[in-house]
Amino acid sequence: MAMAKSSGISIKKLLPLIGIALVAVIGFFTLRDYLSFESLRDNREALLAWRDANFLMASVGFVGVYIAIVAFSLPGAAIISLTGGFLFGLFPGVLYNITGATIGAVLIFLAARMGLGDYLSRKMDSAGGVVGKIKTGLDDNEVSFLLLMRLVPAFPFFVANLVPALVGTKLRTFVWTTFIGIMPGGFVYTWVGTGLGEVFARGETPNLGIIFEPKILGPILALCALSALPVILKAIKK
Repeated sequence: MAMAKSSGISIKKLLPLIGIALVAVIGFFTLRDYLSFESLRDNREALLAWRDANFLMASVGFVGVYIAIVAFSLPGAAIISLTGGFLFGLFPGVLYNITGATIGAVLIFLAARMGLGDYLSRKMDSAGGVVGKIKTGLDDNEVSFLLLMRLVPAFPFFVANLVPALVGTKLRTFVWTTFIGIMPGGFVYTWVGTGLGEVFARGETPNLGIIFEPKILGPILALCALSALPVILKAIKK
């Protein structure tokens, strides 16, 4: 305890992050068989019947499950996105998916900032040399940086949630860039989910790699280029 306080980090502040890590590890081994395409396929009739009988409860419950999956970095984020399209259609399915993902991202962002973010941000602010230049660059191009992390498929979702917290990103900026930045991917996976009924009928599995196909990836890369434009223009001016 004394060592943690002397370094500027208290155990109490780290408890949310420790809890998330423990739940993530437990969930990885206990839930991966339940949050799977096979589980959705085998229980699709029961899920549809429950949705039809309790639409409001199904909607709230679905968003709550999505929040938990993202906040605790549990397996099954792609499957739950497909489920949103399968159960609720393109709309409001895409709205439920994006809202659940955003709220879950905000929760893990707050946990990370409470545990390490303020401390690391202060360290970076007071640091000189390369570290100080990196912090200054992030501050100058915060919005572009955050949007790029959301739009580029190469960035794991949990990384895009943690890094902004650790460099001192403002909460309101994180919220709106997350909501906007995950829209393209959220739309694609929800759209794929709306066709799961036909996929099930053919005994096939959905093509989760569709986001990397040229007709889908092209527009997303164009959005990436648009997000990076302010950074490029600043570099040219300098």
